Amino acid sequence: MTQIGVLVGNPRPASRTLQAALALREALASTLGVPVDGPVIEAATLAPAVFTEPDTIKAALATLGQADVLVVATPTYKAAYTGLLKAVLDQAPPGWLKGKVVIPLQIAASDKHALAVEVHLRPVLAELGALVPQALFLNEAALPADAADFDLDALKVLR
Repeated sequence: MTQIGVLVGNPRPASRTLQAALALREALASTLGVPVDGPVIEAATLAPAVFTEPDTIKAALATLGQADVLVVATPTYKAAYTGLLKAVLDQAPPGWLKGKVVIPLQIAASDKHALAVEVHLRPVLAELGALVPQALFLNEAALPADAADFDLDALKVLR
């Protein structure tokens, strides 16, 4: 059975980035004809351990490594992905994503950051061995203000 995991690099838990990643996972599961299943890890919950408890980060990465497909979602900070996501990914072992399909999703307030996902996030995922068939950018204006109102229609651009 194909599992679709999610790693969210937003430093705020339960963010709209998480909701967008979960909606993308649901759309991928529907397209692949598989159940919506797989680990979901928010870097925000790992933040206290990221520099002091490497075993916690390694365990989270091992859990995500069990997924066949991985969605890596992040908001845009300073024209790139978050430093928290970078700190987590820096602890991944070489080849951690070898042979895995990874879909990066980057969200920004302005379309001028649309290439950030291609220029910054895709290369680090490829360095870890990921197969990245498509990198996705989403303007946050397409997201509902309240995560409770989130549904797949908000991500029409991803279909």
